[in-house]
Amino acid sequence: MASKPGILSDWPWKSMGNFKYALVVPGAIYSTYSFIRCKDENERNWFMFLVLPFLVFRLIHYQLWISYSRYRTAKGNNRILDKSIDFDQGFVSLLWEELEKLMKLGSISIDVNTTCKFIKDVDDQIILNGILFYGAGIVLKDQFNMPFFKADGTLIILLLHWGPAEFLYYWLHRALHHHYLYARYHSHHHSSIVTEPNTSFVHPMAEVLAYYGLLLIPTLLSVYIGKANIVGVFTYVTVIDFLNNMGHCNFEFIPKWFYTIFPPLKYIIYTPSFHSLHHTQFRTNYTLFCPLYDYVYGTVDKSTDSVYENALKREAESPDVVHLSHLTTPDSIYHLPLGFPSLSSKPQVSKWYLLFMWPVTVWSMLLTWVVGHAFISERNAFKKLKLQAWVVPKYNMQHEEFSRNVELYMKRNPQLKIKVVDGSSLAAAIVLNSIPKETAQVLLRGRVSKDVYVLVQALCQKGIKVLTVQEDEYKKLLKFDNKLQSNLFLSERYDTKVWLVGDGLTDKEQFKAPKGTIFIPFSIFPPKKVRRDCYYHTTPAMVAPASVENLHSCEDWLPRTAMSASRVAGIIHASEGFDVNECGGTLFSVDKVWEASLENGFRPLPIST
Repeated sequence: MASKPGILSDWPWKSMGNFKYALVVPGAIYSTYSFIRCKDENERNWFMFLVLPFLVFRLIHYQLWISYSRYRTAKGNNRILDKSIDFDQGFVSLLWEELEKLMKLGSISIDVNTTCKFIKDVDDQIILNGILFYGAGIVLKDQFNMPFFKADGTLIILLLHWGPAEFLYYWLHRALHHHYLYARYHSHHHSSIVTEPNTSFVHPMAEVLAYYGLLLIPTLLSVYIGKANIVGVFTYVTVIDFLNNMGHCNFEFIPKWFYTIFPPLKYIIYTPSFHSLHHTQFRTNYTLFCPLYDYVYGTVDKSTDSVYENALKREAESPDVVHLSHLTTPDSIYHLPLGFPSLSSKPQVSKWYLLFMWPVTVWSMLLTWVVGHAFISERNAFKKLKLQAWVVPKYNMQHEEFSRNVELYMKRNPQLKIKVVDGSSLAAAIVLNSIPKETAQVLLRGRVSKDVYVLVQALCQKGIKVLTVQEDEYKKLLKFDNKLQSNLFLSERYDTKVWLVGDGLTDKEQFKAPKGTIFIPFSIFPPKKVRRDCYYHTTPAMVAPASVENLHSCEDWLPRTAMSASRVAGIIHASEGFDVNECGGTLFSVDKVWEASLENGFRPLPIST
């Protein structure tokens, strides 16, 4: 939000919430009905009919840029700025589900009105685009019933942009940097020092209206002279979107030979590093896409060429710690930070629109099986450690086999300098320290795993009784360690107030718990919340210290700045120099890793009440 919001900062449909999308429905219905009703093929208004698909295409275009930009900046090669993106800037990419998730956590306070202005800017601009196109098509019906393609018309539109539209934008942009307008409008956009494609659509309404007024000049003039065409108009908007996203992507990819072949291109098309300097220096590189006017009026940043060349030379980073994660279900590809992080906030809930994305889902599954290479999804830093998160293209049914192979490989190659840490000991420590101090007994329910063995062993050593209602779980735990028998009991009752739960917990079993029960998960996935009169803790995780950089989005369903136990454990082992593997049947000291985590600034998450 601007530091001193001026008039027309908010969109008029702000109070409508998600119902604002209905604003384009009348135009879509009218254009579709008119198109179907018209029997004469030559009289059909293809422009109006294609507006809605084009708006959807714009959203997809934005998302592709966002995903690819995050991948490239995480990888590190050709990255322009190293400064991390903070969480407030990361709000630009959040959706409503994430906001609701954060608001429900009692330990977090959020200014809803401020946050929402960052979240929905792209939707607002797409809605405005739809209203303008439909409105123009209805009012200027004959003029906007344009032919499908005219080569000269398309060229005229682009020339009109690089001429008067770029010139007027340059001076508008300089005016927006006057302290009066900057404080009331443009500072909203400059809240992002390190830019992402998301940054390109973060503007107050008044500023967007001014931009649209300039960008409509080429379109309306082409309509006036009879050269407008569907391909030309849609191509113009797509080029604007492409260059806008490119200028905010924070990685350089335009090769030097591009300007060597035809040197005047330097004054016609900018580079991502050119606009990145505008966000760091503020008083230089004002142009929209055409640097000519910065050169003419002497506002080109002196370091433009050196920043461009240094970014091109930059190589991919070599990480000190890699957090490996894997896919779970076919739809989980959308849960990644590169995709739609909001979906991972509610892993048990399926969204209706994913049904329409099944071609992409199937294609992604085939691609992961064919290629089979891990890929980077996020980068962080802690002290002097470079951290990366990689996604292994394996699904749940392949996970156990993958884990066994890793353990076998490490045993066969003890000379390797790489250490593998699965975080079992820290996960057990987090669960153990989440249990209220006065607790005398707990009920254990869920699929027995290595984490559970470590946890039950620690609980029994502390004299806490562990009850289990499943005989097979009881036998597996005793098989692991017969000494547990003194504090491990098979029970038929569900009246314990503290439940340690994992995969396999049913809704029916949850309803057997007494009112006020605390459900503390030890599994990777959280239990489904079916009781409103009980408390649900998060899956094993810790709040990261401020020294962890680039935490700009939530990790799965965890609250802001929280990191999963497995991720924290890898950082702690590297930071403390623990020269051990913790995978398969190998365990590490629960107390030692817990104390080391606290010493490094990580803190436990409070139970939300």
